[in-house]
Amino acid sequence: MDAPRRNRQHWSDAALLAAIASRDGAAFAVFYRRYVPLVLAYLMRQTRDREMAADLAAEAFAAVLLAAGRYTEQRDSAAAWVIAIARNKVLMSLRRGQVEARARHRLGFQAVALQEADLDRIDRIARMGADRLLRLVDALSEDERFAIRSRVLDERPDQEVPSQLRCSEMVVRKRVSRGLARMRAQPKAPGSA
Repeated sequence: MDAPRRNRQHWSDAALLAAIASRDGAAFAVFYRRYVPLVLAYLMRQTRDREMAADLAAEAFAAVLLAAGRYTEQRDSAAAWVIAIARNKVLMSLRRGQVEARARHRLGFQAVALQEADLDRIDRIARMGADRLLRLVDALSEDERFAIRSRVLDERPDQEVPSQLRCSEMVVRKRVSRGLARMRAQPKAPGSA
């Protein structure tokens, strides 16, 4: 096997996801390490619960395994795509009143009991990802930043955000959409490959 194929660290997100769709476990490991801090940061912000965030992250990455073949490259980064998967897992879990586990069940994954050391590691990883998530959001225009923070990160009600921005719900949705597109277009952080 040639060196570029072995060294998946330098592969684009789209190349990793295509390899994941072909059942390349090493590609999944690289993709997971690349995005687990960001996903955990998002999920910790949403749930304020380390164990629930870990469960939802496991479900989100199981969903990545199942959906990798359907990923279509929009920009350099799959960050917004992965966060959208995590967000859907949070919303489905809230609707059902329990942590979503459908993707893990389809793959035959068993739940893992977490020890205090595992939970501490989740905190550390989430803090690393929080910095990246905030950098992505902070690079947006003021209106897009407020819309993303309000609707995506804080999940405030639809009616609340337009009144604060003094615009319609359609305008808020457009700002969120544009903001997510700009986040996807931002270059990856050094070391995130």
